[in-house]
Order: sequence, then C-alpha cells, then structure tokens
Amino acid sequence: MKFIINVTLILSMFAVKVATAQNQSIEITVVNATSDKGMVIFALYNKANYMKQPIQGKTATITKGKSSVVFKNVAAGEYAVICYHDKNSNEKMDFEANGMPLEDYGATNNKMNFGPPRYDDAKFDVTDKNVSLKIRF
Repeated sequence: MKFIINVTLILSMFAVKVATAQNQSIEITVVNATSDKGMVIFALYNKANYMKQPIQGKTATITKGKSSVVFKNVAAGEYAVICYHDKNSNEKMDFEANGMPLEDYGATNNKMNFGPPRYDDAKFDVTDKNVSLKIRF
C-alpha cells in the first residue's frame, strides 16, 4: 500500500511538471521606441518558421518609449522574437527604394548586424519558467 501511494505521488508530481512546462509565457518589452506614435508589432518564431508565419503575433501601443506584450501558452523549446515600430500603423514594415528599413526594428538578444536579424543571434530557450526579455531598436 505504501508503495502504491509513493508511485501515485511521484506520477502526480511528474504530471504537474509536464503540464506547467507546456504553458509558459514570454514577456517582451521594447525599451527605446523613438516616439509613442504608431505601434510595435511582435512576432514569435521557432527555427522552422523563422521570418515566415509566426507561431504567435501581437501588437502593442507605445507609452513613454516602451511597449510590451506577453506570448501565452508557449511550450518548452527554442524561440526568437522580432519586432518593429510601425510608425504609420499600416501593419507592414516600410522600406526605402534601396531596401533599407524606414522603421526601427529589433530582435531578442539585441544582436543586430547589417541585414535582417539571424535566428542564431536571436534564439533563447523556454524551459519550466516564464521568460522576460528586453529588446532595443
């Protein structure tokens, strides 16, 4: 009887850990928007869909140069977030004729190079805890 109770207790703890590991949240905050005009558009990706169809997408207003979103119910794994300041609220990133962006953008880990953000520079892990990250444009 004692053995059955111990096994049941261990299985219950494992089930709770598995359930919580699949329901984490990722809070992303842009900390240096140049104005409060427009909005920030955020996209959550994994390696397979990077810069294609996001797993989750969100928009947020800007107040005093800051904008935050929370991606909920995120399974454990490796992810990256890209965002941009949609100053004219047309829900697309605007570019010059030569391909240079007209709107500020950023990615998790804040490693920016010439060209679009790279997944390997922006990736981070979600495990059994919620994640909170800051992005600078």
